[in-house]
Amino acid sequence: MNDSHDAHEPEPQAQWFADEPAGSLGDQQPDNARFDGHDDGDQLDLEDRAALTRVPGMSTELQDESEVEYRQLRLERVVLISVWTHGSQADALNAMAELKALAETAGSQVLDGLIQRRSRPEAATYLGSGKVAELREVVLATGADTVIADGELTPAQLRNLEDQVKVKVVDRTALILDIFAQHARSLEGKAQVELAQLNYMKQRLRGWGESLSRQVGGRAAGGVGIGGRGPGETRIETDRRRINTRIAILRKRLRAMEATRQVQRGDRRRSRVPSVALVGYTNAGKSSLLNRLTGAGVLVEDALFATLDPTTRRCRTADGRVYTLTDTVGFVRHLPTDLVEAFRSTLEESVQADLLVHVVDGSDPDPQGQIDAVRGVLESIGAAGRPELLAVNKIDQAQPEVLAALRNAGDRVVLVSARSGDGLGELRAAIEDGLPSPQESIDVVIPWGRGDLVDRVHRNGQISVDEYVAEGTHLVAQVHPDLAGELRQFARA
Repeated sequence: MNDSHDAHEPEPQAQWFADEPAGSLGDQQPDNARFDGHDDGDQLDLEDRAALTRVPGMSTELQDESEVEYRQLRLERVVLISVWTHGSQADALNAMAELKALAETAGSQVLDGLIQRRSRPEAATYLGSGKVAELREVVLATGADTVIADGELTPAQLRNLEDQVKVKVVDRTALILDIFAQHARSLEGKAQVELAQLNYMKQRLRGWGESLSRQVGGRAAGGVGIGGRGPGETRIETDRRRINTRIAILRKRLRAMEATRQVQRGDRRRSRVPSVALVGYTNAGKSSLLNRLTGAGVLVEDALFATLDPTTRRCRTADGRVYTLTDTVGFVRHLPTDLVEAFRSTLEESVQADLLVHVVDGSDPDPQGQIDAVRGVLESIGAAGRPELLAVNKIDQAQPEVLAALRNAGDRVVLVSARSGDGLGELRAAIEDGLPSPQESIDVVIPWGRGDLVDRVHRNGQISVDEYVAEGTHLVAQVHPDLAGELRQFARA
């Protein structure tokens, strides 16, 4: 049915977005004297990523997509589509701008974008039938080879839309999975991405041609008789079985990797080392802050999902206590469920943290929307109740009225800029104040031969007196109960 005949839906409205050149990476790099003018440290990974260039005219990929069953996700010249079902027009524009950033991160050139106002997506083709015909005209006029939908399409919507626009259609989930596949570096990250991709693909297998989608019957029906009977399993069923086998293998590997991660977490808990996790929206500046605070030198790029593998560094408070600071994978609106499940072991760093530093991009058009999206993901993984410190980053690019509104977005809010260094001292102090404090007071003289205990008090306690006496080291401090029990035998008379 044509959209104009549907009395229950508002009149469809289309809005177009002209192509804009991607921002320069060089414009995003801050200055920092500690790293010879580059506050992100040695960027060897970034140089490797930028060193790969394409040679035009070298592809031998089949152009007739009906001849292949599995097609490489090739996002080069794309048209974006979205259905605006709720919220304001500004929300719809921000969502389309984010989809454009995702498409460019995946390596494509965005030609146009179309938003349709509907009460709900069309069940058959996502867009209404009239807009699908209009989309086909846009694809022909621009020479696009891919359409990207800002939503997770059902297998039927994906198939019907491809059949009508005659080019490849990719939904938001497949787009994000492709970005993750490009950026995964560690064995665990690659396994997590592959697991999510297989779970997504399993529900969307399709075959072109009868030989790929039908079993051969026992009689000579349809002109197929003796010699034409197969093993009783279609090609799609065979592929689905192989995918399930691969999924089982990947889950077994990830369980083994999770066991190693659990051992590391157990060691930190036994040592009473507090943990802090940097969480937040993708491209909010978490890696830049980690480099600023610790000099870690991890990869920093002005791109979505540049960080997939968590990085942990040891830090020390002003009074000498040791804690860990972990950079985690960024979140995004409507993060695919398969990705959350596949990355659950990595996201456990947030669940186990003593303090979450929630990094927000203060220059984003909708920072409150970022905050809500991140808190929604944290709630889904069981980290909603963790202590939270809100760090509003990129204040040198943010509007004053936006920063004023963000000051009331949480109980503890710090304004900071990883580029200029503004607010870093306040952020360090706020992190130290948010760490769990030792509960038990001690007044001990530790013998000279027990330097290991002195070191533990220095690393995990808050010391008020530290002096040398004839018998050993005199310490007055606040420590954790288990360490206090070990030191009780050296209590000062």
